[in-house]
Amino acid sequence: MSQVEKRLKELEIVLDKAPAPAAEYVPAKTVNNLVYTSGADCRIKGKLLYEGKVGSDLTVEQGYEAARQVMINLLSVLKEHIGDLDRVKQVVKLLGFVNSADGFVEQPYVINGASELLVQVFGEKGKHARSAISSNELPFNTPVEIEMIVEIEL
Repeated sequence: MSQVEKRLKELEIVLDKAPAPAAEYVPAKTVNNLVYTSGADCRIKGKLLYEGKVGSDLTVEQGYEAARQVMINLLSVLKEHIGDLDRVKQVVKLLGFVNSADGFVEQPYVINGASELLVQVFGEKGKHARSAISSNELPFNTPVEIEMIVEIEL
C-alpha cells in the first residue's frame, strides 16, 4: 500500500472508480510531467452530494463538504490515470467554481474543502496555487466544480 493510500485510509477515505465523463472529453491528460484534470463535481456513486447555489440553497459548510467530495473524485481520477498517488510530486494549481447565489462572496471558504483535503493527504506537496471563482450556474446544478494541475514523478 502506498504512503498516500495509507494516509487516505487514516482519513477514512475510500477512492471509488473514477466517475465517467459526462460528455466528449477525457478525465485527465498528461503533458510532460504535468497532469491536467477535467472539471469534476461532487457525485457519490453517480448522485450529486448536493445540488444548487451556495448562499441560497446551501450553506458555506455544505459547499465546503461538496468541494471536499469533488477532490475525492479528482483523486480517484488521478489514481486511475497515473496508477500510484505516491507519484505526485506536488499539486500545482486548483481552479474552483462555486455555483453562487446573487451577492454570495465567500467562494474561497467553499473551495477550502478541496484545498485542506489536499494538504491532509499530501502534506507540503499538497499546497498549491488556487483560484475560487463565482459562477451563476454549473452543469447539472452541482454546487462546485474543480479542476486540478499536478506535477508527477516520471
